[in-house]
Amino acid sequence: MTKDEKYISRCLQLAYNGLCNTAPNPMVGAVIVYHDTIIGEGYHIRCGEAHAEVNAIRSVKDENLLKESTIYVSLEPCSHYGKTPPCADLIIEKRIPKVVIGCIDPYSQVAGKGIEKLRKAGIEVTVGVLEEECRHLIRRFITFNTLKRPYITLKWAESADGFIDINRTGGKPIILSNPLTSMLVHKKRAEHDAILVGRHTALLDNPSLSTRNWYGKHPVRLVIDKELTLPRDLELFNGKIKTFVFTRESPCQPNALTEYISLDFNKDILPQIMEVLYQKKIQSLLVEGGSILLQSFIDSGLWDEAFIEKAPLRLNNGIQAPSIQKKHFKLNKIYFGREIMHAVHSQIQR
Repeated sequence: MTKDEKYISRCLQLAYNGLCNTAPNPMVGAVIVYHDTIIGEGYHIRCGEAHAEVNAIRSVKDENLLKESTIYVSLEPCSHYGKTPPCADLIIEKRIPKVVIGCIDPYSQVAGKGIEKLRKAGIEVTVGVLEEECRHLIRRFITFNTLKRPYITLKWAESADGFIDINRTGGKPIILSNPLTSMLVHKKRAEHDAILVGRHTALLDNPSLSTRNWYGKHPVRLVIDKELTLPRDLELFNGKIKTFVFTRESPCQPNALTEYISLDFNKDILPQIMEVLYQKKIQSLLVEGGSILLQSFIDSGLWDEAFIEKAPLRLNNGIQAPSIQKKHFKLNKIYFGREIMHAVHSQIQR
């Protein structure tokens, strides 16, 4: 590992601390090095607050050292005024002579403009250090800004023989997760902006789709209810968390936290849902069921990752689990005594 790679690697470590709080902004980490010694570190903590470069510069005790230092940043410094001033301007103001960048910002208002501004100011700029790792860090941000849709994660638990539940018209679902893998699911919820289920899942399971077994925010809840036949006493309509209902016709609002959104069900509804979520700046989506809805995302190629829990229980028959081509599976791991299969469907341009 080169010296530049070592410090960009540290930027990545720092950046991950902002995982649940930076969206719709990207996660970014920054490190300031003076003669091979780290004198400042920072990361983007929360959307609307100071960026990583600002926090790193603020952490330096003796600003005179900045004039002989290098600032390492996992993502190109911004060059435009948003909720905060441009980081490129601050680097120029502090007369930092060298900047090492992991990857270029895909956001159209930046996209190379920060690098250009720094170079015009006479600053030495290196770009593309651990680029693949830096792009992976902000894959949700890249997907949202290049594909104009949320980054989509599919999630389900299946039995050893490939079923997600028994055939039923009521009662409780078969429990395929254990308490620790359930905690992992709630961690996933905290990391996503929104969570989607179909009408059948909402009716049979009555899920709250909230984050309870992990610290973090609740995702926006999404449900498809074409004819508005779901009972209003379901947990989805408890008025505690923002909920979007995709339906044929929008009625008047029953409460401030439930929004009805009309779709044309004579056409494919998934692209319509993607457009709505893009317009509402929802950057990441977790799809939890049911099987038909999950399979529709797979068949449409509208997915980026899938997390599948394989339980040792055999059901022998029931509702078939969704199917993904084996070529998409990148790794299988054992978590808490259960096999977690991870599938990746990369659609981001390298």
